[in-house]
Parts: sequence; structure tokens; C-alpha cells
Amino acid sequence: MRSLARKSVLPLTLVIVGAAAVVGYAAEETHTSRNNGRSSYGKSGEPGQTPQDQDPSATAPAQDGTAYTPRRTEENARIGTVFEKDDHGAHFCTASVVQSPGRNMLITAAHCAFDADARKPVDDLVFAPDYRNGDEPSGLWKVNKVVVDDRWAKSQDEDLDVAFLTVDPKDGKNVQDVLGGNSLGIDRGFNNEVKITGYPTSRDTPISCQNRTTKFSDTQLRIQCTDFEGGTSGSPWLADYDPKSHTGTVIGVLGGHEGGGDEDDVSYAAYFDNDIAKLYQRAQDEDGN
Repeated sequence: MRSLARKSVLPLTLVIVGAAAVVGYAAEETHTSRNNGRSSYGKSGEPGQTPQDQDPSATAPAQDGTAYTPRRTEENARIGTVFEKDDHGAHFCTASVVQSPGRNMLITAAHCAFDADARKPVDDLVFAPDYRNGDEPSGLWKVNKVVVDDRWAKSQDEDLDVAFLTVDPKDGKNVQDVLGGNSLGIDRGFNNEVKITGYPTSRDTPISCQNRTTKFSDTQLRIQCTDFEGGTSGSPWLADYDPKSHTGTVIGVLGGHEGGGDEDDVSYAAYFDNDIAKLYQRAQDEDGN
């Protein structure tokens, strides 16, 4: 069993309740008024400096951890912003579609979706995939369930800072039917080439970064990627993207140690081990699939 991490002393941290499995991006916490966005724990919701946009016609992105503005692609379309209630306030976290039998599941950081002070899930979250400058190609998807590990809900164990969300169908279709989904990677090791895509609160377009992960501890991954500030909590760490199947494998989500990190250029993720596999299975079971 993991030792429990100390509870964050930062105000108004968001958390989630659940436990789950094997298929498979990060934010900060705190709960301020919707119109002003959330104050942050880790990397959710606090505006900062903006990275330089990359021209859409630019050649292949850098592999050295430098942030760039990604093109609109099928791969990037299943990553989006998390808002509270609707899209009139600030987006404060990032989430992405993960494969599930019910075809309606997202993955993000636990501190994005569970209010630790109230000891309950945030009940009015919405997901805007492929959000850019107010444009929402597939609309807003309402979250109907939040699943986090019970140990994270009780003590904010940073090694369990992962949440699975289910969303309501739209127009008779599940989100995975519309956007596809990535698989979840369990026990993939600490050294992986990944692409991370997230939505800083200070921007209305996403940023991406590609680099190799390193081992921070036996239960935490670390990566150097520039400009991953508040709002990027929950961003997926995607490995092994296959352009033929249009799927990749999520091996982490931005969060974990210090809520994803207290520096914009260094980020963390809880290692996906058997605890996360059980959490994902629990999320499927609670979804009735």
C-alpha cells in the first residue's frame, strides 16, 4: 500500500473519488468564483506567461521539451478544456477521452474534479474537446460522474492524483463514438517518449510538447516541458501514437507531485500502476459496463 502524501496546505484544492484500470492530461486546485476561474493547486487555473505560437505551416515540432501550438488533428481533437457549469468562465484544467466499454469516459487529474474541502466531487463540470478561441467543434459534454481513489479523496495522496469521468451522450452518440479514444498504459516504465497537450488558463488555444520522461521516484514521472502553467493539470502524457489506428497510449496525466509541479517548465505525473488499473476498472463498473 502506498504511504499517504501530506495534505496540501494550499486553499480550496479540488480532488475526486474512485479507483480503476488499464486503458488510458493536468490542473490546479481551489474553488473561487466561476467568472474569475479557480485559484490553483499545482497547475490548475492560474494564468501566467504565454508561450510563443508556432505557425501552423511549420515543420515537425521540436523534440526537446519546447512548447508549441499544435495543429488541429484527430489526435488532438480528443483533448480539451474543463470548465465549471458552462463555457462562460475560465477553463481551469485539461482532460482527454480514454477508451472504455461504455465509450463515454475521460481521464484527468483527481485534483481537477474533486473538492477536497467539501469532500465531494465537483458536480457541474463540462468538457470542451478541441477548444480553440471559443470554437467547440463537437460542443460541450456534461460530466455525470467522477471516480477517484478513496485514499486520494481522504488525504490527497499525490501518487493517486488521477480521476476518471463519464459524460452524458450528445445527440445519441457517446464521446468516443465522435472523437475516438486513447488506451491506458499500465506499468510502462519511467523512460518513455511522450507528447503532452494541455490548455493553460491564460490561453484559448492548446500547447503541446514532446520529450522523454524520467524517474522522479518509484511512484512519480517527471518531464521538462516549457510553459505548462496553470490550467494544464490533467493533460495526457501520450506515447506510441499510431497514425493508422489514430490511437495512442496515455501513460500519465499532469498532476501528482505538487499537483503537477510548481515550475512551469517541469511537470510531474503519478506512475500508472496496479492502483490506477483498479481505479479504471472501478470507473467502468460504476458506469455499468
